[in-house]
Amino acid sequence: MIKILMIEDDLELAEILTEFLEQYDFQVETEDDPFKALSILKLKAYDVVILDLTLPGMDGLEVCAAIREHQNIPIIISSARSDVTDKITALELGADDYLPKPYDPRELEARIYSVLRRYDGKEEVEEVKPSDFKLDEAAMVITYKGRPLDLTNAEYGILAYMIKKEGMVVSREDIIHNVSAINEDSSNKSIDVMVGRIRNKLGDKSLIESVRGIGYKLIK
Repeated sequence: MIKILMIEDDLELAEILTEFLEQYDFQVETEDDPFKALSILKLKAYDVVILDLTLPGMDGLEVCAAIREHQNIPIIISSARSDVTDKITALELGADDYLPKPYDPRELEARIYSVLRRYDGKEEVEEVKPSDFKLDEAAMVITYKGRPLDLTNAEYGILAYMIKKEGMVVSREDIIHNVSAINEDSSNKSIDVMVGRIRNKLGDKSLIESVRGIGYKLIK
């Protein structure tokens, strides 16, 4: 049985989709609170997440980033938001598919099977690429393509944190709370300034991508 967590605040739509999917041996749980949904994902195993973008208290793009930061699980975006930027951002954050509302439930069923096929055996075939970054935590030195970077303590902390996150999206709040050299009262603007300096020192500004409304992603 395929277990699905549907994060959707339109409970009428969730009920329609659940009734349809349960005919085909899917087990669907629905949560309309994104914060509760993230907690549930830490406690229970699911095969697929179906995620709306317009949610109370937390944007679905943030939810997508939070899920992908900790779990390798198929994520299908189910959203009425038609802005192509949302679709691009969702896919960049790690969503596997984007299904614009309204849609036929049969298409959702087909998309679920499609992403599951893609994930089947993915761990075995995925190629691990060597990183151009080398992190020496004892010496607090980061080298890029063999070149030591001249970083302040705060810049070192930010870049080291991004490297440890293995190319995942990190929010400004994550950086503030996880980099000891940064004061917790620091503003998002000050984080942006430090990231800008790191980009300049790397010599390639494209290595750190800005993710709209979320934070940054290091391209390793």
